[in-house]
Amino acid sequence: MPGTTTKIPTGEKFIGAKFHFTDSHSTKPTRPADPYTYQQGFGNQHASEAVPGTLPHGQNNPQNARFGLYTEQITGTAFVAPRHMNQHAWLYRVRPAVAHQGYKPLPDNPHTEACFLPLNPKVHISPTQLAWLPFDIPEGNDVDFVAGIKTVAGSGDPTLREGIATHTYMCNKDMTDSAYVNSDGDYLIVPQQGVLDITTEFGKLWVEPGEICIIPRGLRFKVVLVDGPSRGYMLEIWGSHFELPELGPLGANGLANPRDFLYPTASYSLDTSEWKVIYKLGGKYFCSIQQHSPFDVVAWTGNYAPYKYDLTKFVNVGSISVDHIDPSIFTVLTAKSRDPAAPLTDVLIFSPRWDTASNTYRPPYYHRNVASELMGLIYGGYGGRSDEFQPGGLSYECGCVPHGVAYPEFKAATSAELDSMRISEGAIAFMFESSRPFTITEYAMNSDKLHEHDPKMWDDLVDNFSTHLKEIESLSNGVVKNGTH
Repeated sequence: MPGTTTKIPTGEKFIGAKFHFTDSHSTKPTRPADPYTYQQGFGNQHASEAVPGTLPHGQNNPQNARFGLYTEQITGTAFVAPRHMNQHAWLYRVRPAVAHQGYKPLPDNPHTEACFLPLNPKVHISPTQLAWLPFDIPEGNDVDFVAGIKTVAGSGDPTLREGIATHTYMCNKDMTDSAYVNSDGDYLIVPQQGVLDITTEFGKLWVEPGEICIIPRGLRFKVVLVDGPSRGYMLEIWGSHFELPELGPLGANGLANPRDFLYPTASYSLDTSEWKVIYKLGGKYFCSIQQHSPFDVVAWTGNYAPYKYDLTKFVNVGSISVDHIDPSIFTVLTAKSRDPAAPLTDVLIFSPRWDTASNTYRPPYYHRNVASELMGLIYGGYGGRSDEFQPGGLSYECGCVPHGVAYPEFKAATSAELDSMRISEGAIAFMFESSRPFTITEYAMNSDKLHEHDPKMWDDLVDNFSTHLKEIESLSNGVVKNGTH
């Protein structure tokens, strides 16, 4: 029946420890439990109709849409944006979104934040490397997806139309007779525990841990929990949209391939019960009431729509001779900033892959880079962070702050006999990286899950150089003595 939402059993679970999606030998583009059909191709001009013959041809806004439907356009960019950047969609629906009973303010969510400017007393700047144990999922059945959003860090402000916010969500209840729309920016949702059944105006998305989902600005959606309480991460961007990174000398293929991004097919509801639509604008919450489902779109066409991507389809590239390639090779999606040389954000993943570099120090080399890094773990284990870096937890490193492994890892890496090896086996970690400095929310800074990277972990980075002074003096004919020339 169109528009009904049921708890669909997960059936055969996707094994997270698979090396790559292709190990599943699937004959369809989705995991076994996914009950929905999709359209393929990042940024395509898609077209979908739940009732055949609904979409008009040769025009977008006919005098009379078929079956008495209403035509509604949604724009994601300025009308005059260049053709290659222009994003919009045409919807053919039972009632237009304008049919509602007005807006009323809602109480603030005390654990969400939108203004990350240092003048806001509720955010904090720190160069200290921070980490959080997994945040607790609430018990009971009283916190839905919207109520479960907690902000961790960010930069900028949505009213300035450039910035970024990072969140976690923890929920144990379905959204019933309610929808949510973020008028500030785009959401990227990363489930870590629990499958999300997401209904959008454009159709349905099934999102398992190991997949990501993007809900563009201004689109209404609701979240149903398939297999119990859920926890995950969210990235919110303002004034930009996600794009595929350029491949440069890689050529046409690799990293996240465009065909692997899946868009929903039209699915409509004729429900005429009372619905609450929650709007977020400038970080504040409002609601409107309407006597019909927000998800009554019978057909749609365009390139401004929600979509999902399975991270296990990522095609890793790397060095097959010596040294590391810059971490940009791990970028799944990127979003531009006003600085042409620095993105607003990159979304990176670290998943199972081969490491074959010869004569190379293989852990991440000690480095200081200008990017702010917020890292999470979906499943498995990940080296290079603290021992308490667990699935559902977070790690943060401010731009220009030095980081690298402790001495035992350094010693092992410099003395190991090198051979081809698999790394990140059975794990997927991700990073939200930005050219902007982050400020940290009071929720995150005051959390009992917060712990700092103990600087003592680097105390035993010994001075190996001085043990070679005699050899150095002989090479320098005695000119070098006690470090002076």
